This record gives sequence, structure tokens and C-alpha cells, in this order.
Amino acid sequence: MIIVMKQGATDTQIANVCARVEQLGCQVHLSEGQERSIVGIIGDVRSLDRAQLERLEGVERTVPILRPYKLTSRDFQPQDTVVSINGIAVGDTQLVVMAGPCSVESQEQLLDAARAVKSAGAHILRGGAFKPRTSPYSFQGLGEEGLRLLAEARRETDLPVVTEVMAPEQVPLVTTYADVLQVGARNMQNFALLHAVGEAQRPVLLKRGMMATIEELLMAAEYVLSHGNERVILCERGIRTFEKYTRNTVDISAVAVLKQLTHLPVVVDPSHGTGKWELVEPISRAAVAAGADGLLIEVHPSPETALCDGAQSLKPDRFRQMMAGLRPVAQAVGRTL
Repeated sequence: MIIVMKQGATDTQIANVCARVEQLGCQVHLSEGQERSIVGIIGDVRSLDRAQLERLEGVERTVPILRPYKLTSRDFQPQDTVVSINGIAVGDTQLVVMAGPCSVESQEQLLDAARAVKSAGAHILRGGAFKPRTSPYSFQGLGEEGLRLLAEARRETDLPVVTEVMAPEQVPLVTTYADVLQVGARNMQNFALLHAVGEAQRPVLLKRGMMATIEELLMAAEYVLSHGNERVILCERGIRTFEKYTRNTVDISAVAVLKQLTHLPVVVDPSHGTGKWELVEPISRAAVAAGADGLLIEVHPSPETALCDGAQSLKPDRFRQMMAGLRPVAQAVGRTL
């Protein structure tokens, strides 16, 4: 349920409404817009008397919310959330590009990639120190050494770092080095991890699970927001379908649907979404045209020798060409790059 305050409601009236809701055993989430404020009620609202709440001073009306996700809903917060990462605004008019290798392999590899994506116009450096792999015999990442290399690349390039965290006990370690905590597709419903990254109060990049519905993605985000951490970025990275030509099927329509349902920013990962480097550029353009707030692109200085996902990684020159091709698309939909 939400309580819509009257236009011009005073701070005292809003505070009294929030206090009354808390007295009734529920939590509140206050969203202050330009014209009016909305008090979101979190908890078991079945025993609440809507008529009684509507008699409180400054209240215009109460509105029940039928969707299972609350804090992520536009009903709770009509205005778009803009997530700030070291001064970079995700969800504003600028299209934000996160780029780098799928996996951190060496100091030379990472620094070459970081310098290349920085010079081409990327805003955030991506790179995996911990890698969840289908096979236990595949490269699993460098662990803490990979985190140290990411921090070194950040010092040199001044690019914020996004990297994956795979377990709740890793959160304190990864937050020591990273600016954004990535929850991967395989961990989207790792609820203990979602609680942990929510408590960390760091920006979170939440990837859609390979077989997850849009509602399940929003419910996963709800776990993070329930800890008061509103700095969540949703990522469409392709879902598993019957199609075998691509690694996954990028759900471009999910971008438009999410922008209707939630105030959280939405980015697209066309690298994992397609699994083929030659498809990354056209799907990136489609994502921007559909309203995505950013992109997550894999770039490797030598994809043919990559230890992880070389087939979907762009070479630096190709990434530079892609960035140039994105600018007119971004401009056409009122974004900048």
C-alpha cells in the first residue's frame, strides 16, 4: 500500500504519517517528488484501516499495490532512480558503458584492456576476479590477486571498477577493491548473497538469471532494496531459449517493460547475451534504441588467447568503432555518450 500526500503537505504532516504507520507495526519508505510525497508501507497491511489513514492531516488518498515487488515498483517511486558511481550517473541522460575483459588474467592483459576502453570512451571498467564456470576444470579466476589488479587499473585509468561477488562471505573482501558489486546470472536468486550486498550499501549490478522472469528479477532486486540500498542497476544479459545459434537470447523487450515497471536503471550485456563478438554491436544499438541506460561489453586485447569467453569479446579497435556507431543512435533517443 502507498499513501499519497497532498500537494504542499508539510514535513511535520509527513513525519506524523510515517510515525503512525510505524506504530501500526509496518515499515515506511518515503519517496519525495517534485509535486508531492509518497509514503510506501512495507509489511502486512491486511490489518490497516485505509479510511483511518486517509483521515490523517496531509493525506490525499491511499492506494493498494497488488504486485509482489514494492520498493522496486514505480508505484512506490515514480521518478527514475539515478545511481551515482564515483560521479558517473547511471540512469540519467548519459549512456554509461562498462567495458573490459570477462576475466582478469594478468596485469598486462588487464592494463592493456583498461587503457583501450578508457581511450574509446568507456566510463567503468569491468573484469572478473571470481568466475562461476559450468565446468570445475575451467579457469575460475585469480581471486584476490585479480581484485588487486583491478584496483591497480583503477588507479592508472581513474575508471571505477565493477566485478562479480559469488558468495556472502566474499562481500567484505570484494568491497575493499570494487566500486560496484556484480551479482551474476547464476546467483540472481542466491538470497543470502542478495541480503549481503544489500547490507554492504554499495552499488549493485544485478544480472537477470538465464531462466528468470522479469518479475523474478524485480523480486531479487527487492531483497537488496529491503536493506535500504537503493543503488541497484538491473542487467538484461540474455535468457535461455530453444535457439542454438546464439549463446542466449537477448530479451530487448525486457528493457522497455522494465522501464515501465521499475524506477531502477537498466543496462544490457550483449556479450553474454549473444556469445558472438560480431553480434555485439548490432544488439548494443538495439538496446540503446529500446531505452537501456547503459551497456556491459567484453573487450580483450587478444580474444583468441582469452582464458574465458574469447568468442564474445571485442578487440580494442572494434570496440572503438562500436562506440562511434552508438553515438548517433544515442542522440536519436535523447541520450549522450
